[in-house]
Amino acid sequence: MALKGAVLEKNLDKIVLASGNAGKLREFSQLFASWDIEVVPQSDYNIPDADETGLSFIENALIKARHASRLSGLPALADDSGLAVDALHGAPGIYSARYAGIGATDAENNRKLLEALADTPDEQRGASFNCALAFVRREDDPVPLVCSARWRGRILHEAAGEGGFGYDPLFFVETEGMASAQLSREVKNRISHRGQAVERFRALWQEYMGSEAALG
Repeated sequence: MALKGAVLEKNLDKIVLASGNAGKLREFSQLFASWDIEVVPQSDYNIPDADETGLSFIENALIKARHASRLSGLPALADDSGLAVDALHGAPGIYSARYAGIGATDAENNRKLLEALADTPDEQRGASFNCALAFVRREDDPVPLVCSARWRGRILHEAAGEGGFGYDPLFFVETEGMASAQLSREVKNRISHRGQAVERFRALWQEYMGSEAALG
């Protein structure tokens, strides 16, 4: 009960998203809409990006969440996600957003990935989108909520679709028969790595809060 009381003091109708990525903000806002929780970007508080010095998605998610909570004074949620390609031994991995260099655009990252896999046949183009979520009630939260999820697929030889962001146009979803960028918003939110991670986070949240009522 002490944990629940401590959490409720933290204005849980608003969570700071430790990211400046417009695509992530849009997806998280949609995913959390039914919880009656407002997700606001860290840019609303002029919070700069944290130095992602971790060696895994989970480490980086925790670094970002603690950073945003410290500078905003609010509970913070961080996502660290990326693409791991089997034939590239897990690359680009935690460096997915800057695969083609710091400040690289989605198009530049996608082009570098296609070049790296130019001679790789379909049966060796397996890949996974990975997402780690970390939620802290305050900067020094000793029991953060942490979870992760993986979404399997394969890398196409050329981009397909206009939706999504990042590597979505190159990520073919076998169960749906199309690229992630071709999926409807509702389907993607349900089956994606981020959608799965949010559902796991929901279960953790309910466990810590003690009832579904805490979800709004």
